[in-house]
Amino acid sequence: MSHAIRRASELALNETTVTALRAALKTTADEVVQAIIDEVPPYANALSGHMGATIRRAVRTALGHYLDLASGNATGGDAGDAAYELGRGEVRDGRSMDALLSAYRVGARVAWRCLAAGAVPAGLPAAEVAKFAELTFAYIDELSAASAAGHADELAARGRAHERHLEHLARDLLAGASPDVLLASVQRAGWQPPVSLTAVLLPAAQARPAYRALDPSTLVLDDLPDATGVLLVPDADRSHLLRQLTDRIAVVGPARPWTRASASYARAMRARSLSSDIRDTEDHLPELVLSADVEAFADLRARALAPLRTLPVATARRLEETLRAWLLHQGRRDEVAAALFVHPQTVRYRMSQLRELFPDLASPHQALELTLAVGLRVS
Repeated sequence: MSHAIRRASELALNETTVTALRAALKTTADEVVQAIIDEVPPYANALSGHMGATIRRAVRTALGHYLDLASGNATGGDAGDAAYELGRGEVRDGRSMDALLSAYRVGARVAWRCLAAGAVPAGLPAAEVAKFAELTFAYIDELSAASAAGHADELAARGRAHERHLEHLARDLLAGASPDVLLASVQRAGWQPPVSLTAVLLPAAQARPAYRALDPSTLVLDDLPDATGVLLVPDADRSHLLRQLTDRIAVVGPARPWTRASASYARAMRARSLSSDIRDTEDHLPELVLSADVEAFADLRARALAPLRTLPVATARRLEETLRAWLLHQGRRDEVAAALFVHPQTVRYRMSQLRELFPDLASPHQALELTLAVGLRVS
């Protein structure tokens, strides 16, 4: 309260004036509170009942400190501490700093009117009235500054705690925690669960810049191993999301019910492990299916394509490419030839070789095994 103390040192209130002002403290405090109720809407209900009595005592205490300061008997430190705590309490009660500053302005005006009405009849010299006014408003300014600091500190503390709760929720979701654990995390974080979540993998350095362009309810982690960042996007419009990520190195998993976000994350991780070129996992479902069990896929290929192992490597590779094209183009020779950049007669010749190697080529079961076996290009 240094500025107010400096003002107080320039003021000489005699004991008669101080006594008269103290006698009017209760009335002054009541008028201040009533004016705040009338003129600052957020306090219309907050200052009634038990809360109103508490605030009235607080106003009387602040005014008492003020008179101590004006008479040279206090430093004003206690009032500053109380104002700081008041600012913190306003955050807890859900009111903005604008409301509190409005209350201070109204309080300063009414307090000065009441104090001046008591000081002048008590004999305060005219030369001291201006100094008294300056002290009054300097005191209120410093109280409001202390409250603003308390309000800001409480908001910052709550913001950090909220951020930690959101990160904890994101980790629980990626870990596939039980519904009970997830609901507890949701409550702590004050997060409204969506219908679905879509996992997006990005380099950690891109996670928060990308997050700023997305739904504010998006959960973000940017400290996973391998410098990986993850966004969990609620109820995403997939095409819009992909457009928003156009300039970023991202892998987008499928949308899943929010309690199963871990499944979206797992698919995005597996897609990234398959290829650095995968962006939308929905465009690569066959590869993802066929790579779900790598050993099973290898066994299937070995069994289904065993007849080719009897041939020279170059011949086997040409026939496998022809078989793949034949199966994918459903036996349409011209389309197979176009896909392989060869003459249709070459396709006819190669297919005759394949039919000798695979006598049951027309069998639905063998056609299925062969389609799966050649469905991915394996180096």
